[in-house]
Amino acid sequence: MVKKVILASPRGFCAGVVRAIDIVRIALDVYSKPVYVRREIVHNPHVVEELRQKGAVFVSGLSEVPHGRTVIFSAHGVSPQVWEEARQKSLHVIDATCPLVTKVHLEAIRYAQHGYAIVLIGHKGHEEVIGTMGEAPDSIHLVSTAADVEVLEVRNPDKISYLTQTTLSLEDTREVIAALRKKFPAIQGPPSEDICYATQNRQMAVRELARVADLILVVGAENSSNSNRLVEEALKAGAPSYLINDMNGIDPAWLEEVETVGLSSGASAPEILVDQVVSFFQEQGATVGELLTREENVHFALPPELNGELNQLPVI
Repeated sequence: MVKKVILASPRGFCAGVVRAIDIVRIALDVYSKPVYVRREIVHNPHVVEELRQKGAVFVSGLSEVPHGRTVIFSAHGVSPQVWEEARQKSLHVIDATCPLVTKVHLEAIRYAQHGYAIVLIGHKGHEEVIGTMGEAPDSIHLVSTAADVEVLEVRNPDKISYLTQTTLSLEDTREVIAALRKKFPAIQGPPSEDICYATQNRQMAVRELARVADLILVVGAENSSNSNRLVEEALKAGAPSYLINDMNGIDPAWLEEVETVGLSSGASAPEILVDQVVSFFQEQGATVGELLTREENVHFALPPELNGELNQLPVI
């Protein structure tokens, strides 16, 4: 029987996700509807459905957006080809790309302009990776594992750099970087780590949680990279771990002979979903505590065009 739930802290929304969701909410207030959003604004179905009910129209591509309308690009970023398509359709674009993802895009552009081969460490097919690769498609090579590095060939091993997807496992990424440095001693990396502060903090918190919990649950969507990495980190630390979209995803069989449950959530999972899981266990008599590993005080500014629109809203 579960006697205690320990909450990881930090957990849940990061500054980039808060910014992206705020951008959609504000746009729905200040622009004529419908406001279109290209792909999921963040990888969480609960967030997407809430915004859809408020009037956002989610589309898989810009071909679904009528000429001249307002469209928001998701937090994961897009390629230059998508920007060009938006210009051709005279769309009013509001860019909700996380500033930390934008940083990786700018690094890719800089390395490509200086003639470097670029190794991008990331997961094939992830939206962030697709957007980053689009900045320099003729220069970027994608790898996911150290094994990929072993078979990697570049035109000039003495002029090579690496970048990383922002939501990767710290441990796995270090292994790939070590393999790159061994094979390409001249390789250059970004001036600071690409893996975002929130990803690092949540992974650290889950590893600490694994020391005191019999089992760890991570609230997050199946297509959320950072949420899946949290599960992996817990497993590596020796704690059974499962990803759940919400409280309905809990399998009672997991809880047999479990007294302490650790609970975290991915960077795009709303806290209300965590609250529901907590209530589920409290109703069965469990107490609740929190394990704080690091304070977070990061905030990202809204796009300039939205700041101007905010000044025109009536004061309530």
